Amino acid sequence: MPDPARTAILIVDDHALVRDGVREILETQEDMVVVGEASDSRTAVALAAEMRPQVVLLDIGIPGDDAVTTVGRIRALSPGTAVVVLSMFEGPHLLRSLLDAGIRGYLLKSATRQELVAAIRSVSADDTRVVLSVSQESLLHLRGPAEEVLTATEREILQLTAEALSNAQIAAQLSLTEAAVKRHLGKIFGKLEAVSRIDAVNKAVAASLITVGAGTSGQSGPAGPAQGARPKRQSPRRDRPDREARTSGGGER
Repeated sequence: MPDPARTAILIVDDHALVRDGVREILETQEDMVVVGEASDSRTAVALAAEMRPQVVLLDIGIPGDDAVTTVGRIRALSPGTAVVVLSMFEGPHLLRSLLDAGIRGYLLKSATRQELVAAIRSVSADDTRVVLSVSQESLLHLRGPAEEVLTATEREILQLTAEALSNAQIAAQLSLTEAAVKRHLGKIFGKLEAVSRIDAVNKAVAASLITVGAGTSGQSGPAGPAQGARPKRQSPRRDRPDREARTSGGGER
């Protein structure tokens, strides 16, 4: 039987060492008890539905569904559970999406054990309280009007990047130069605070900016030129009139 005097916590992280470390921190607290662990989104949702913990500590980058979808499913199956997200990075768009999904806390993994324990106690004691450990810049973006983090072209480029296409292949797909693709990727890295193509894809998926199909994964790296490639467009984009198909002698070149 659960002890009503202790906060029941489910730890969700795909790294066993991280789960062990968080468990050790929480087990030293007399008012907290770890009731389960999960390493992927599917198991996390199933355990949350079965155990109905008071708090779920959810790593942002677990395998399976993106964090926003996972939060929504946990809250649908266990409405009384407070979801506190743990992340290595922060981004206004992701944070806004997670808040809209109903998270009760967002902590960077650089937080101290005292901050983690305090956040759990805070959301457990007051079901209207939200705890955020983010920069002032992120808070300013949250207070302002919603903005798209990536442009339509940047999303297209990142989507094709997630499908393991090279810069040259992306350029051919979108009728861009390879240099233009590189410039766009540079802007994408800056906006998402990413350090690599895989990092950018993972962060974009977590923020629901792009989707990754069952056959591709931003975490596994490039799968080769032939995998995930889309058919080349057969018709020009309307917003790029200068790229209309040219004809000569009645036939298309």
